[in-house]
Amino acid sequence: MKLKPIYILPLFLLVFSFAFSSFAQNTLSDLNQALRYSRYSRIALKVIPVKKDNNTFLAQMVVEKIEEEPSVNSYSFSYSVLSSYNDEIDSENTNILIENDLKYDTDRHWVFEKEITVPAGQETAILLFSATDTRQGDPYYFQVDLKSPYVYDLPSFGAYYANSVPFDQNYLTAGEALLFKSTQGPNLHSFYYPIDFDVPYPPMETKPAPVPKEVEVNDEGDFLANVPKDLDHLGYYFFQQDTAASSGLLIKTTHEAFPKVKDWDEMVQMVTYISTRREHETLLMAQDKKKALDQYWINLTRNPDTAKELIREYFRQVEFANILFTDFKEGWKTDKGMVYIVMGPPQEVNFYQDREIWSYVGIDESSKIRFTFARVKNILNPHYYTLNRSRAYQPIWFKNISQWRSGRMAF
Repeated sequence: MKLKPIYILPLFLLVFSFAFSSFAQNTLSDLNQALRYSRYSRIALKVIPVKKDNNTFLAQMVVEKIEEEPSVNSYSFSYSVLSSYNDEIDSENTNILIENDLKYDTDRHWVFEKEITVPAGQETAILLFSATDTRQGDPYYFQVDLKSPYVYDLPSFGAYYANSVPFDQNYLTAGEALLFKSTQGPNLHSFYYPIDFDVPYPPMETKPAPVPKEVEVNDEGDFLANVPKDLDHLGYYFFQQDTAASSGLLIKTTHEAFPKVKDWDEMVQMVTYISTRREHETLLMAQDKKKALDQYWINLTRNPDTAKELIREYFRQVEFANILFTDFKEGWKTDKGMVYIVMGPPQEVNFYQDREIWSYVGIDESSKIRFTFARVKNILNPHYYTLNRSRAYQPIWFKNISQWRSGRMAF
């Protein structure tokens, strides 16, 4: 039943006030986006743009429902189109989204769609999707660069679940299928990369990591859009409309247990962040990995109950790292995943055009620990970051590892 007109204006004003309460005199770089990486978020936002022409984009704004049976009316949604990360967010560049704007409402997702036109000649355009939990005021954000010096181009097609909701995960179980929809022709092209990546160097290791001299790639040829496409192998796939273009879509394929741990061998790999070199070599050489791991955890804590809690907490961090940070690497193997696992979720997250900064709160401003992830232009991922490493991280890094090893680290 429709509301009478007399009630619509107050409702709109309520949504409008919540949308702007978190923006007051803010720029995109001012916004604390820590909830994006929280283990206790009620929703997760994603923006998936599809290019229609040089200046027009279909913005698919996807909300994953994490809490049980959420109501769309518990949140206020809006989006802003900005010309820089330093633009002030105000009523001129912000648009309110209401329930009638929903394209899809499924068991797992709410989806809004809007066509965005960027003025001809504008070199930078950022789309910011925002949600505020009206029950307690928690702000959620997600932004993508439609145009910027760090984006080669955006694809003219997208990947979708069987129910036509845009595919919003960072990974897909190998053997499953996706539907691809294109705005510019029926044929797409796929490449498959079976590469497995090494664990990243710790934050205080300043020497560059080795780069593979050759990367194996299998050209899988053309396939038709609007027909389910099976992704059968472990690794990652890169899809393109035009193989001569500088745009495409990356999808990482994983084992069936992902983002959780698959087996004892994988578990041995993952404890490298809190292990000594000797401990890890011993685990790698052990014939019975389960027995060796049991002994490893008991040796760390000297207490079976503490060891159980430590195992649960450590691999919960691994699971969240996989969910949040998987790109062409598993999330736990990325720089962000490594810092997230050892340091925990950051209390403050700020984005700039060329970097992302995580802050861990200390006693005062001068005692904050900050990790800076530099943005790198990358055809596979237009929002790809690597950690700026420094020997100054060594004391806090070893302190946190010691806390993990004693069973005193909990988030």
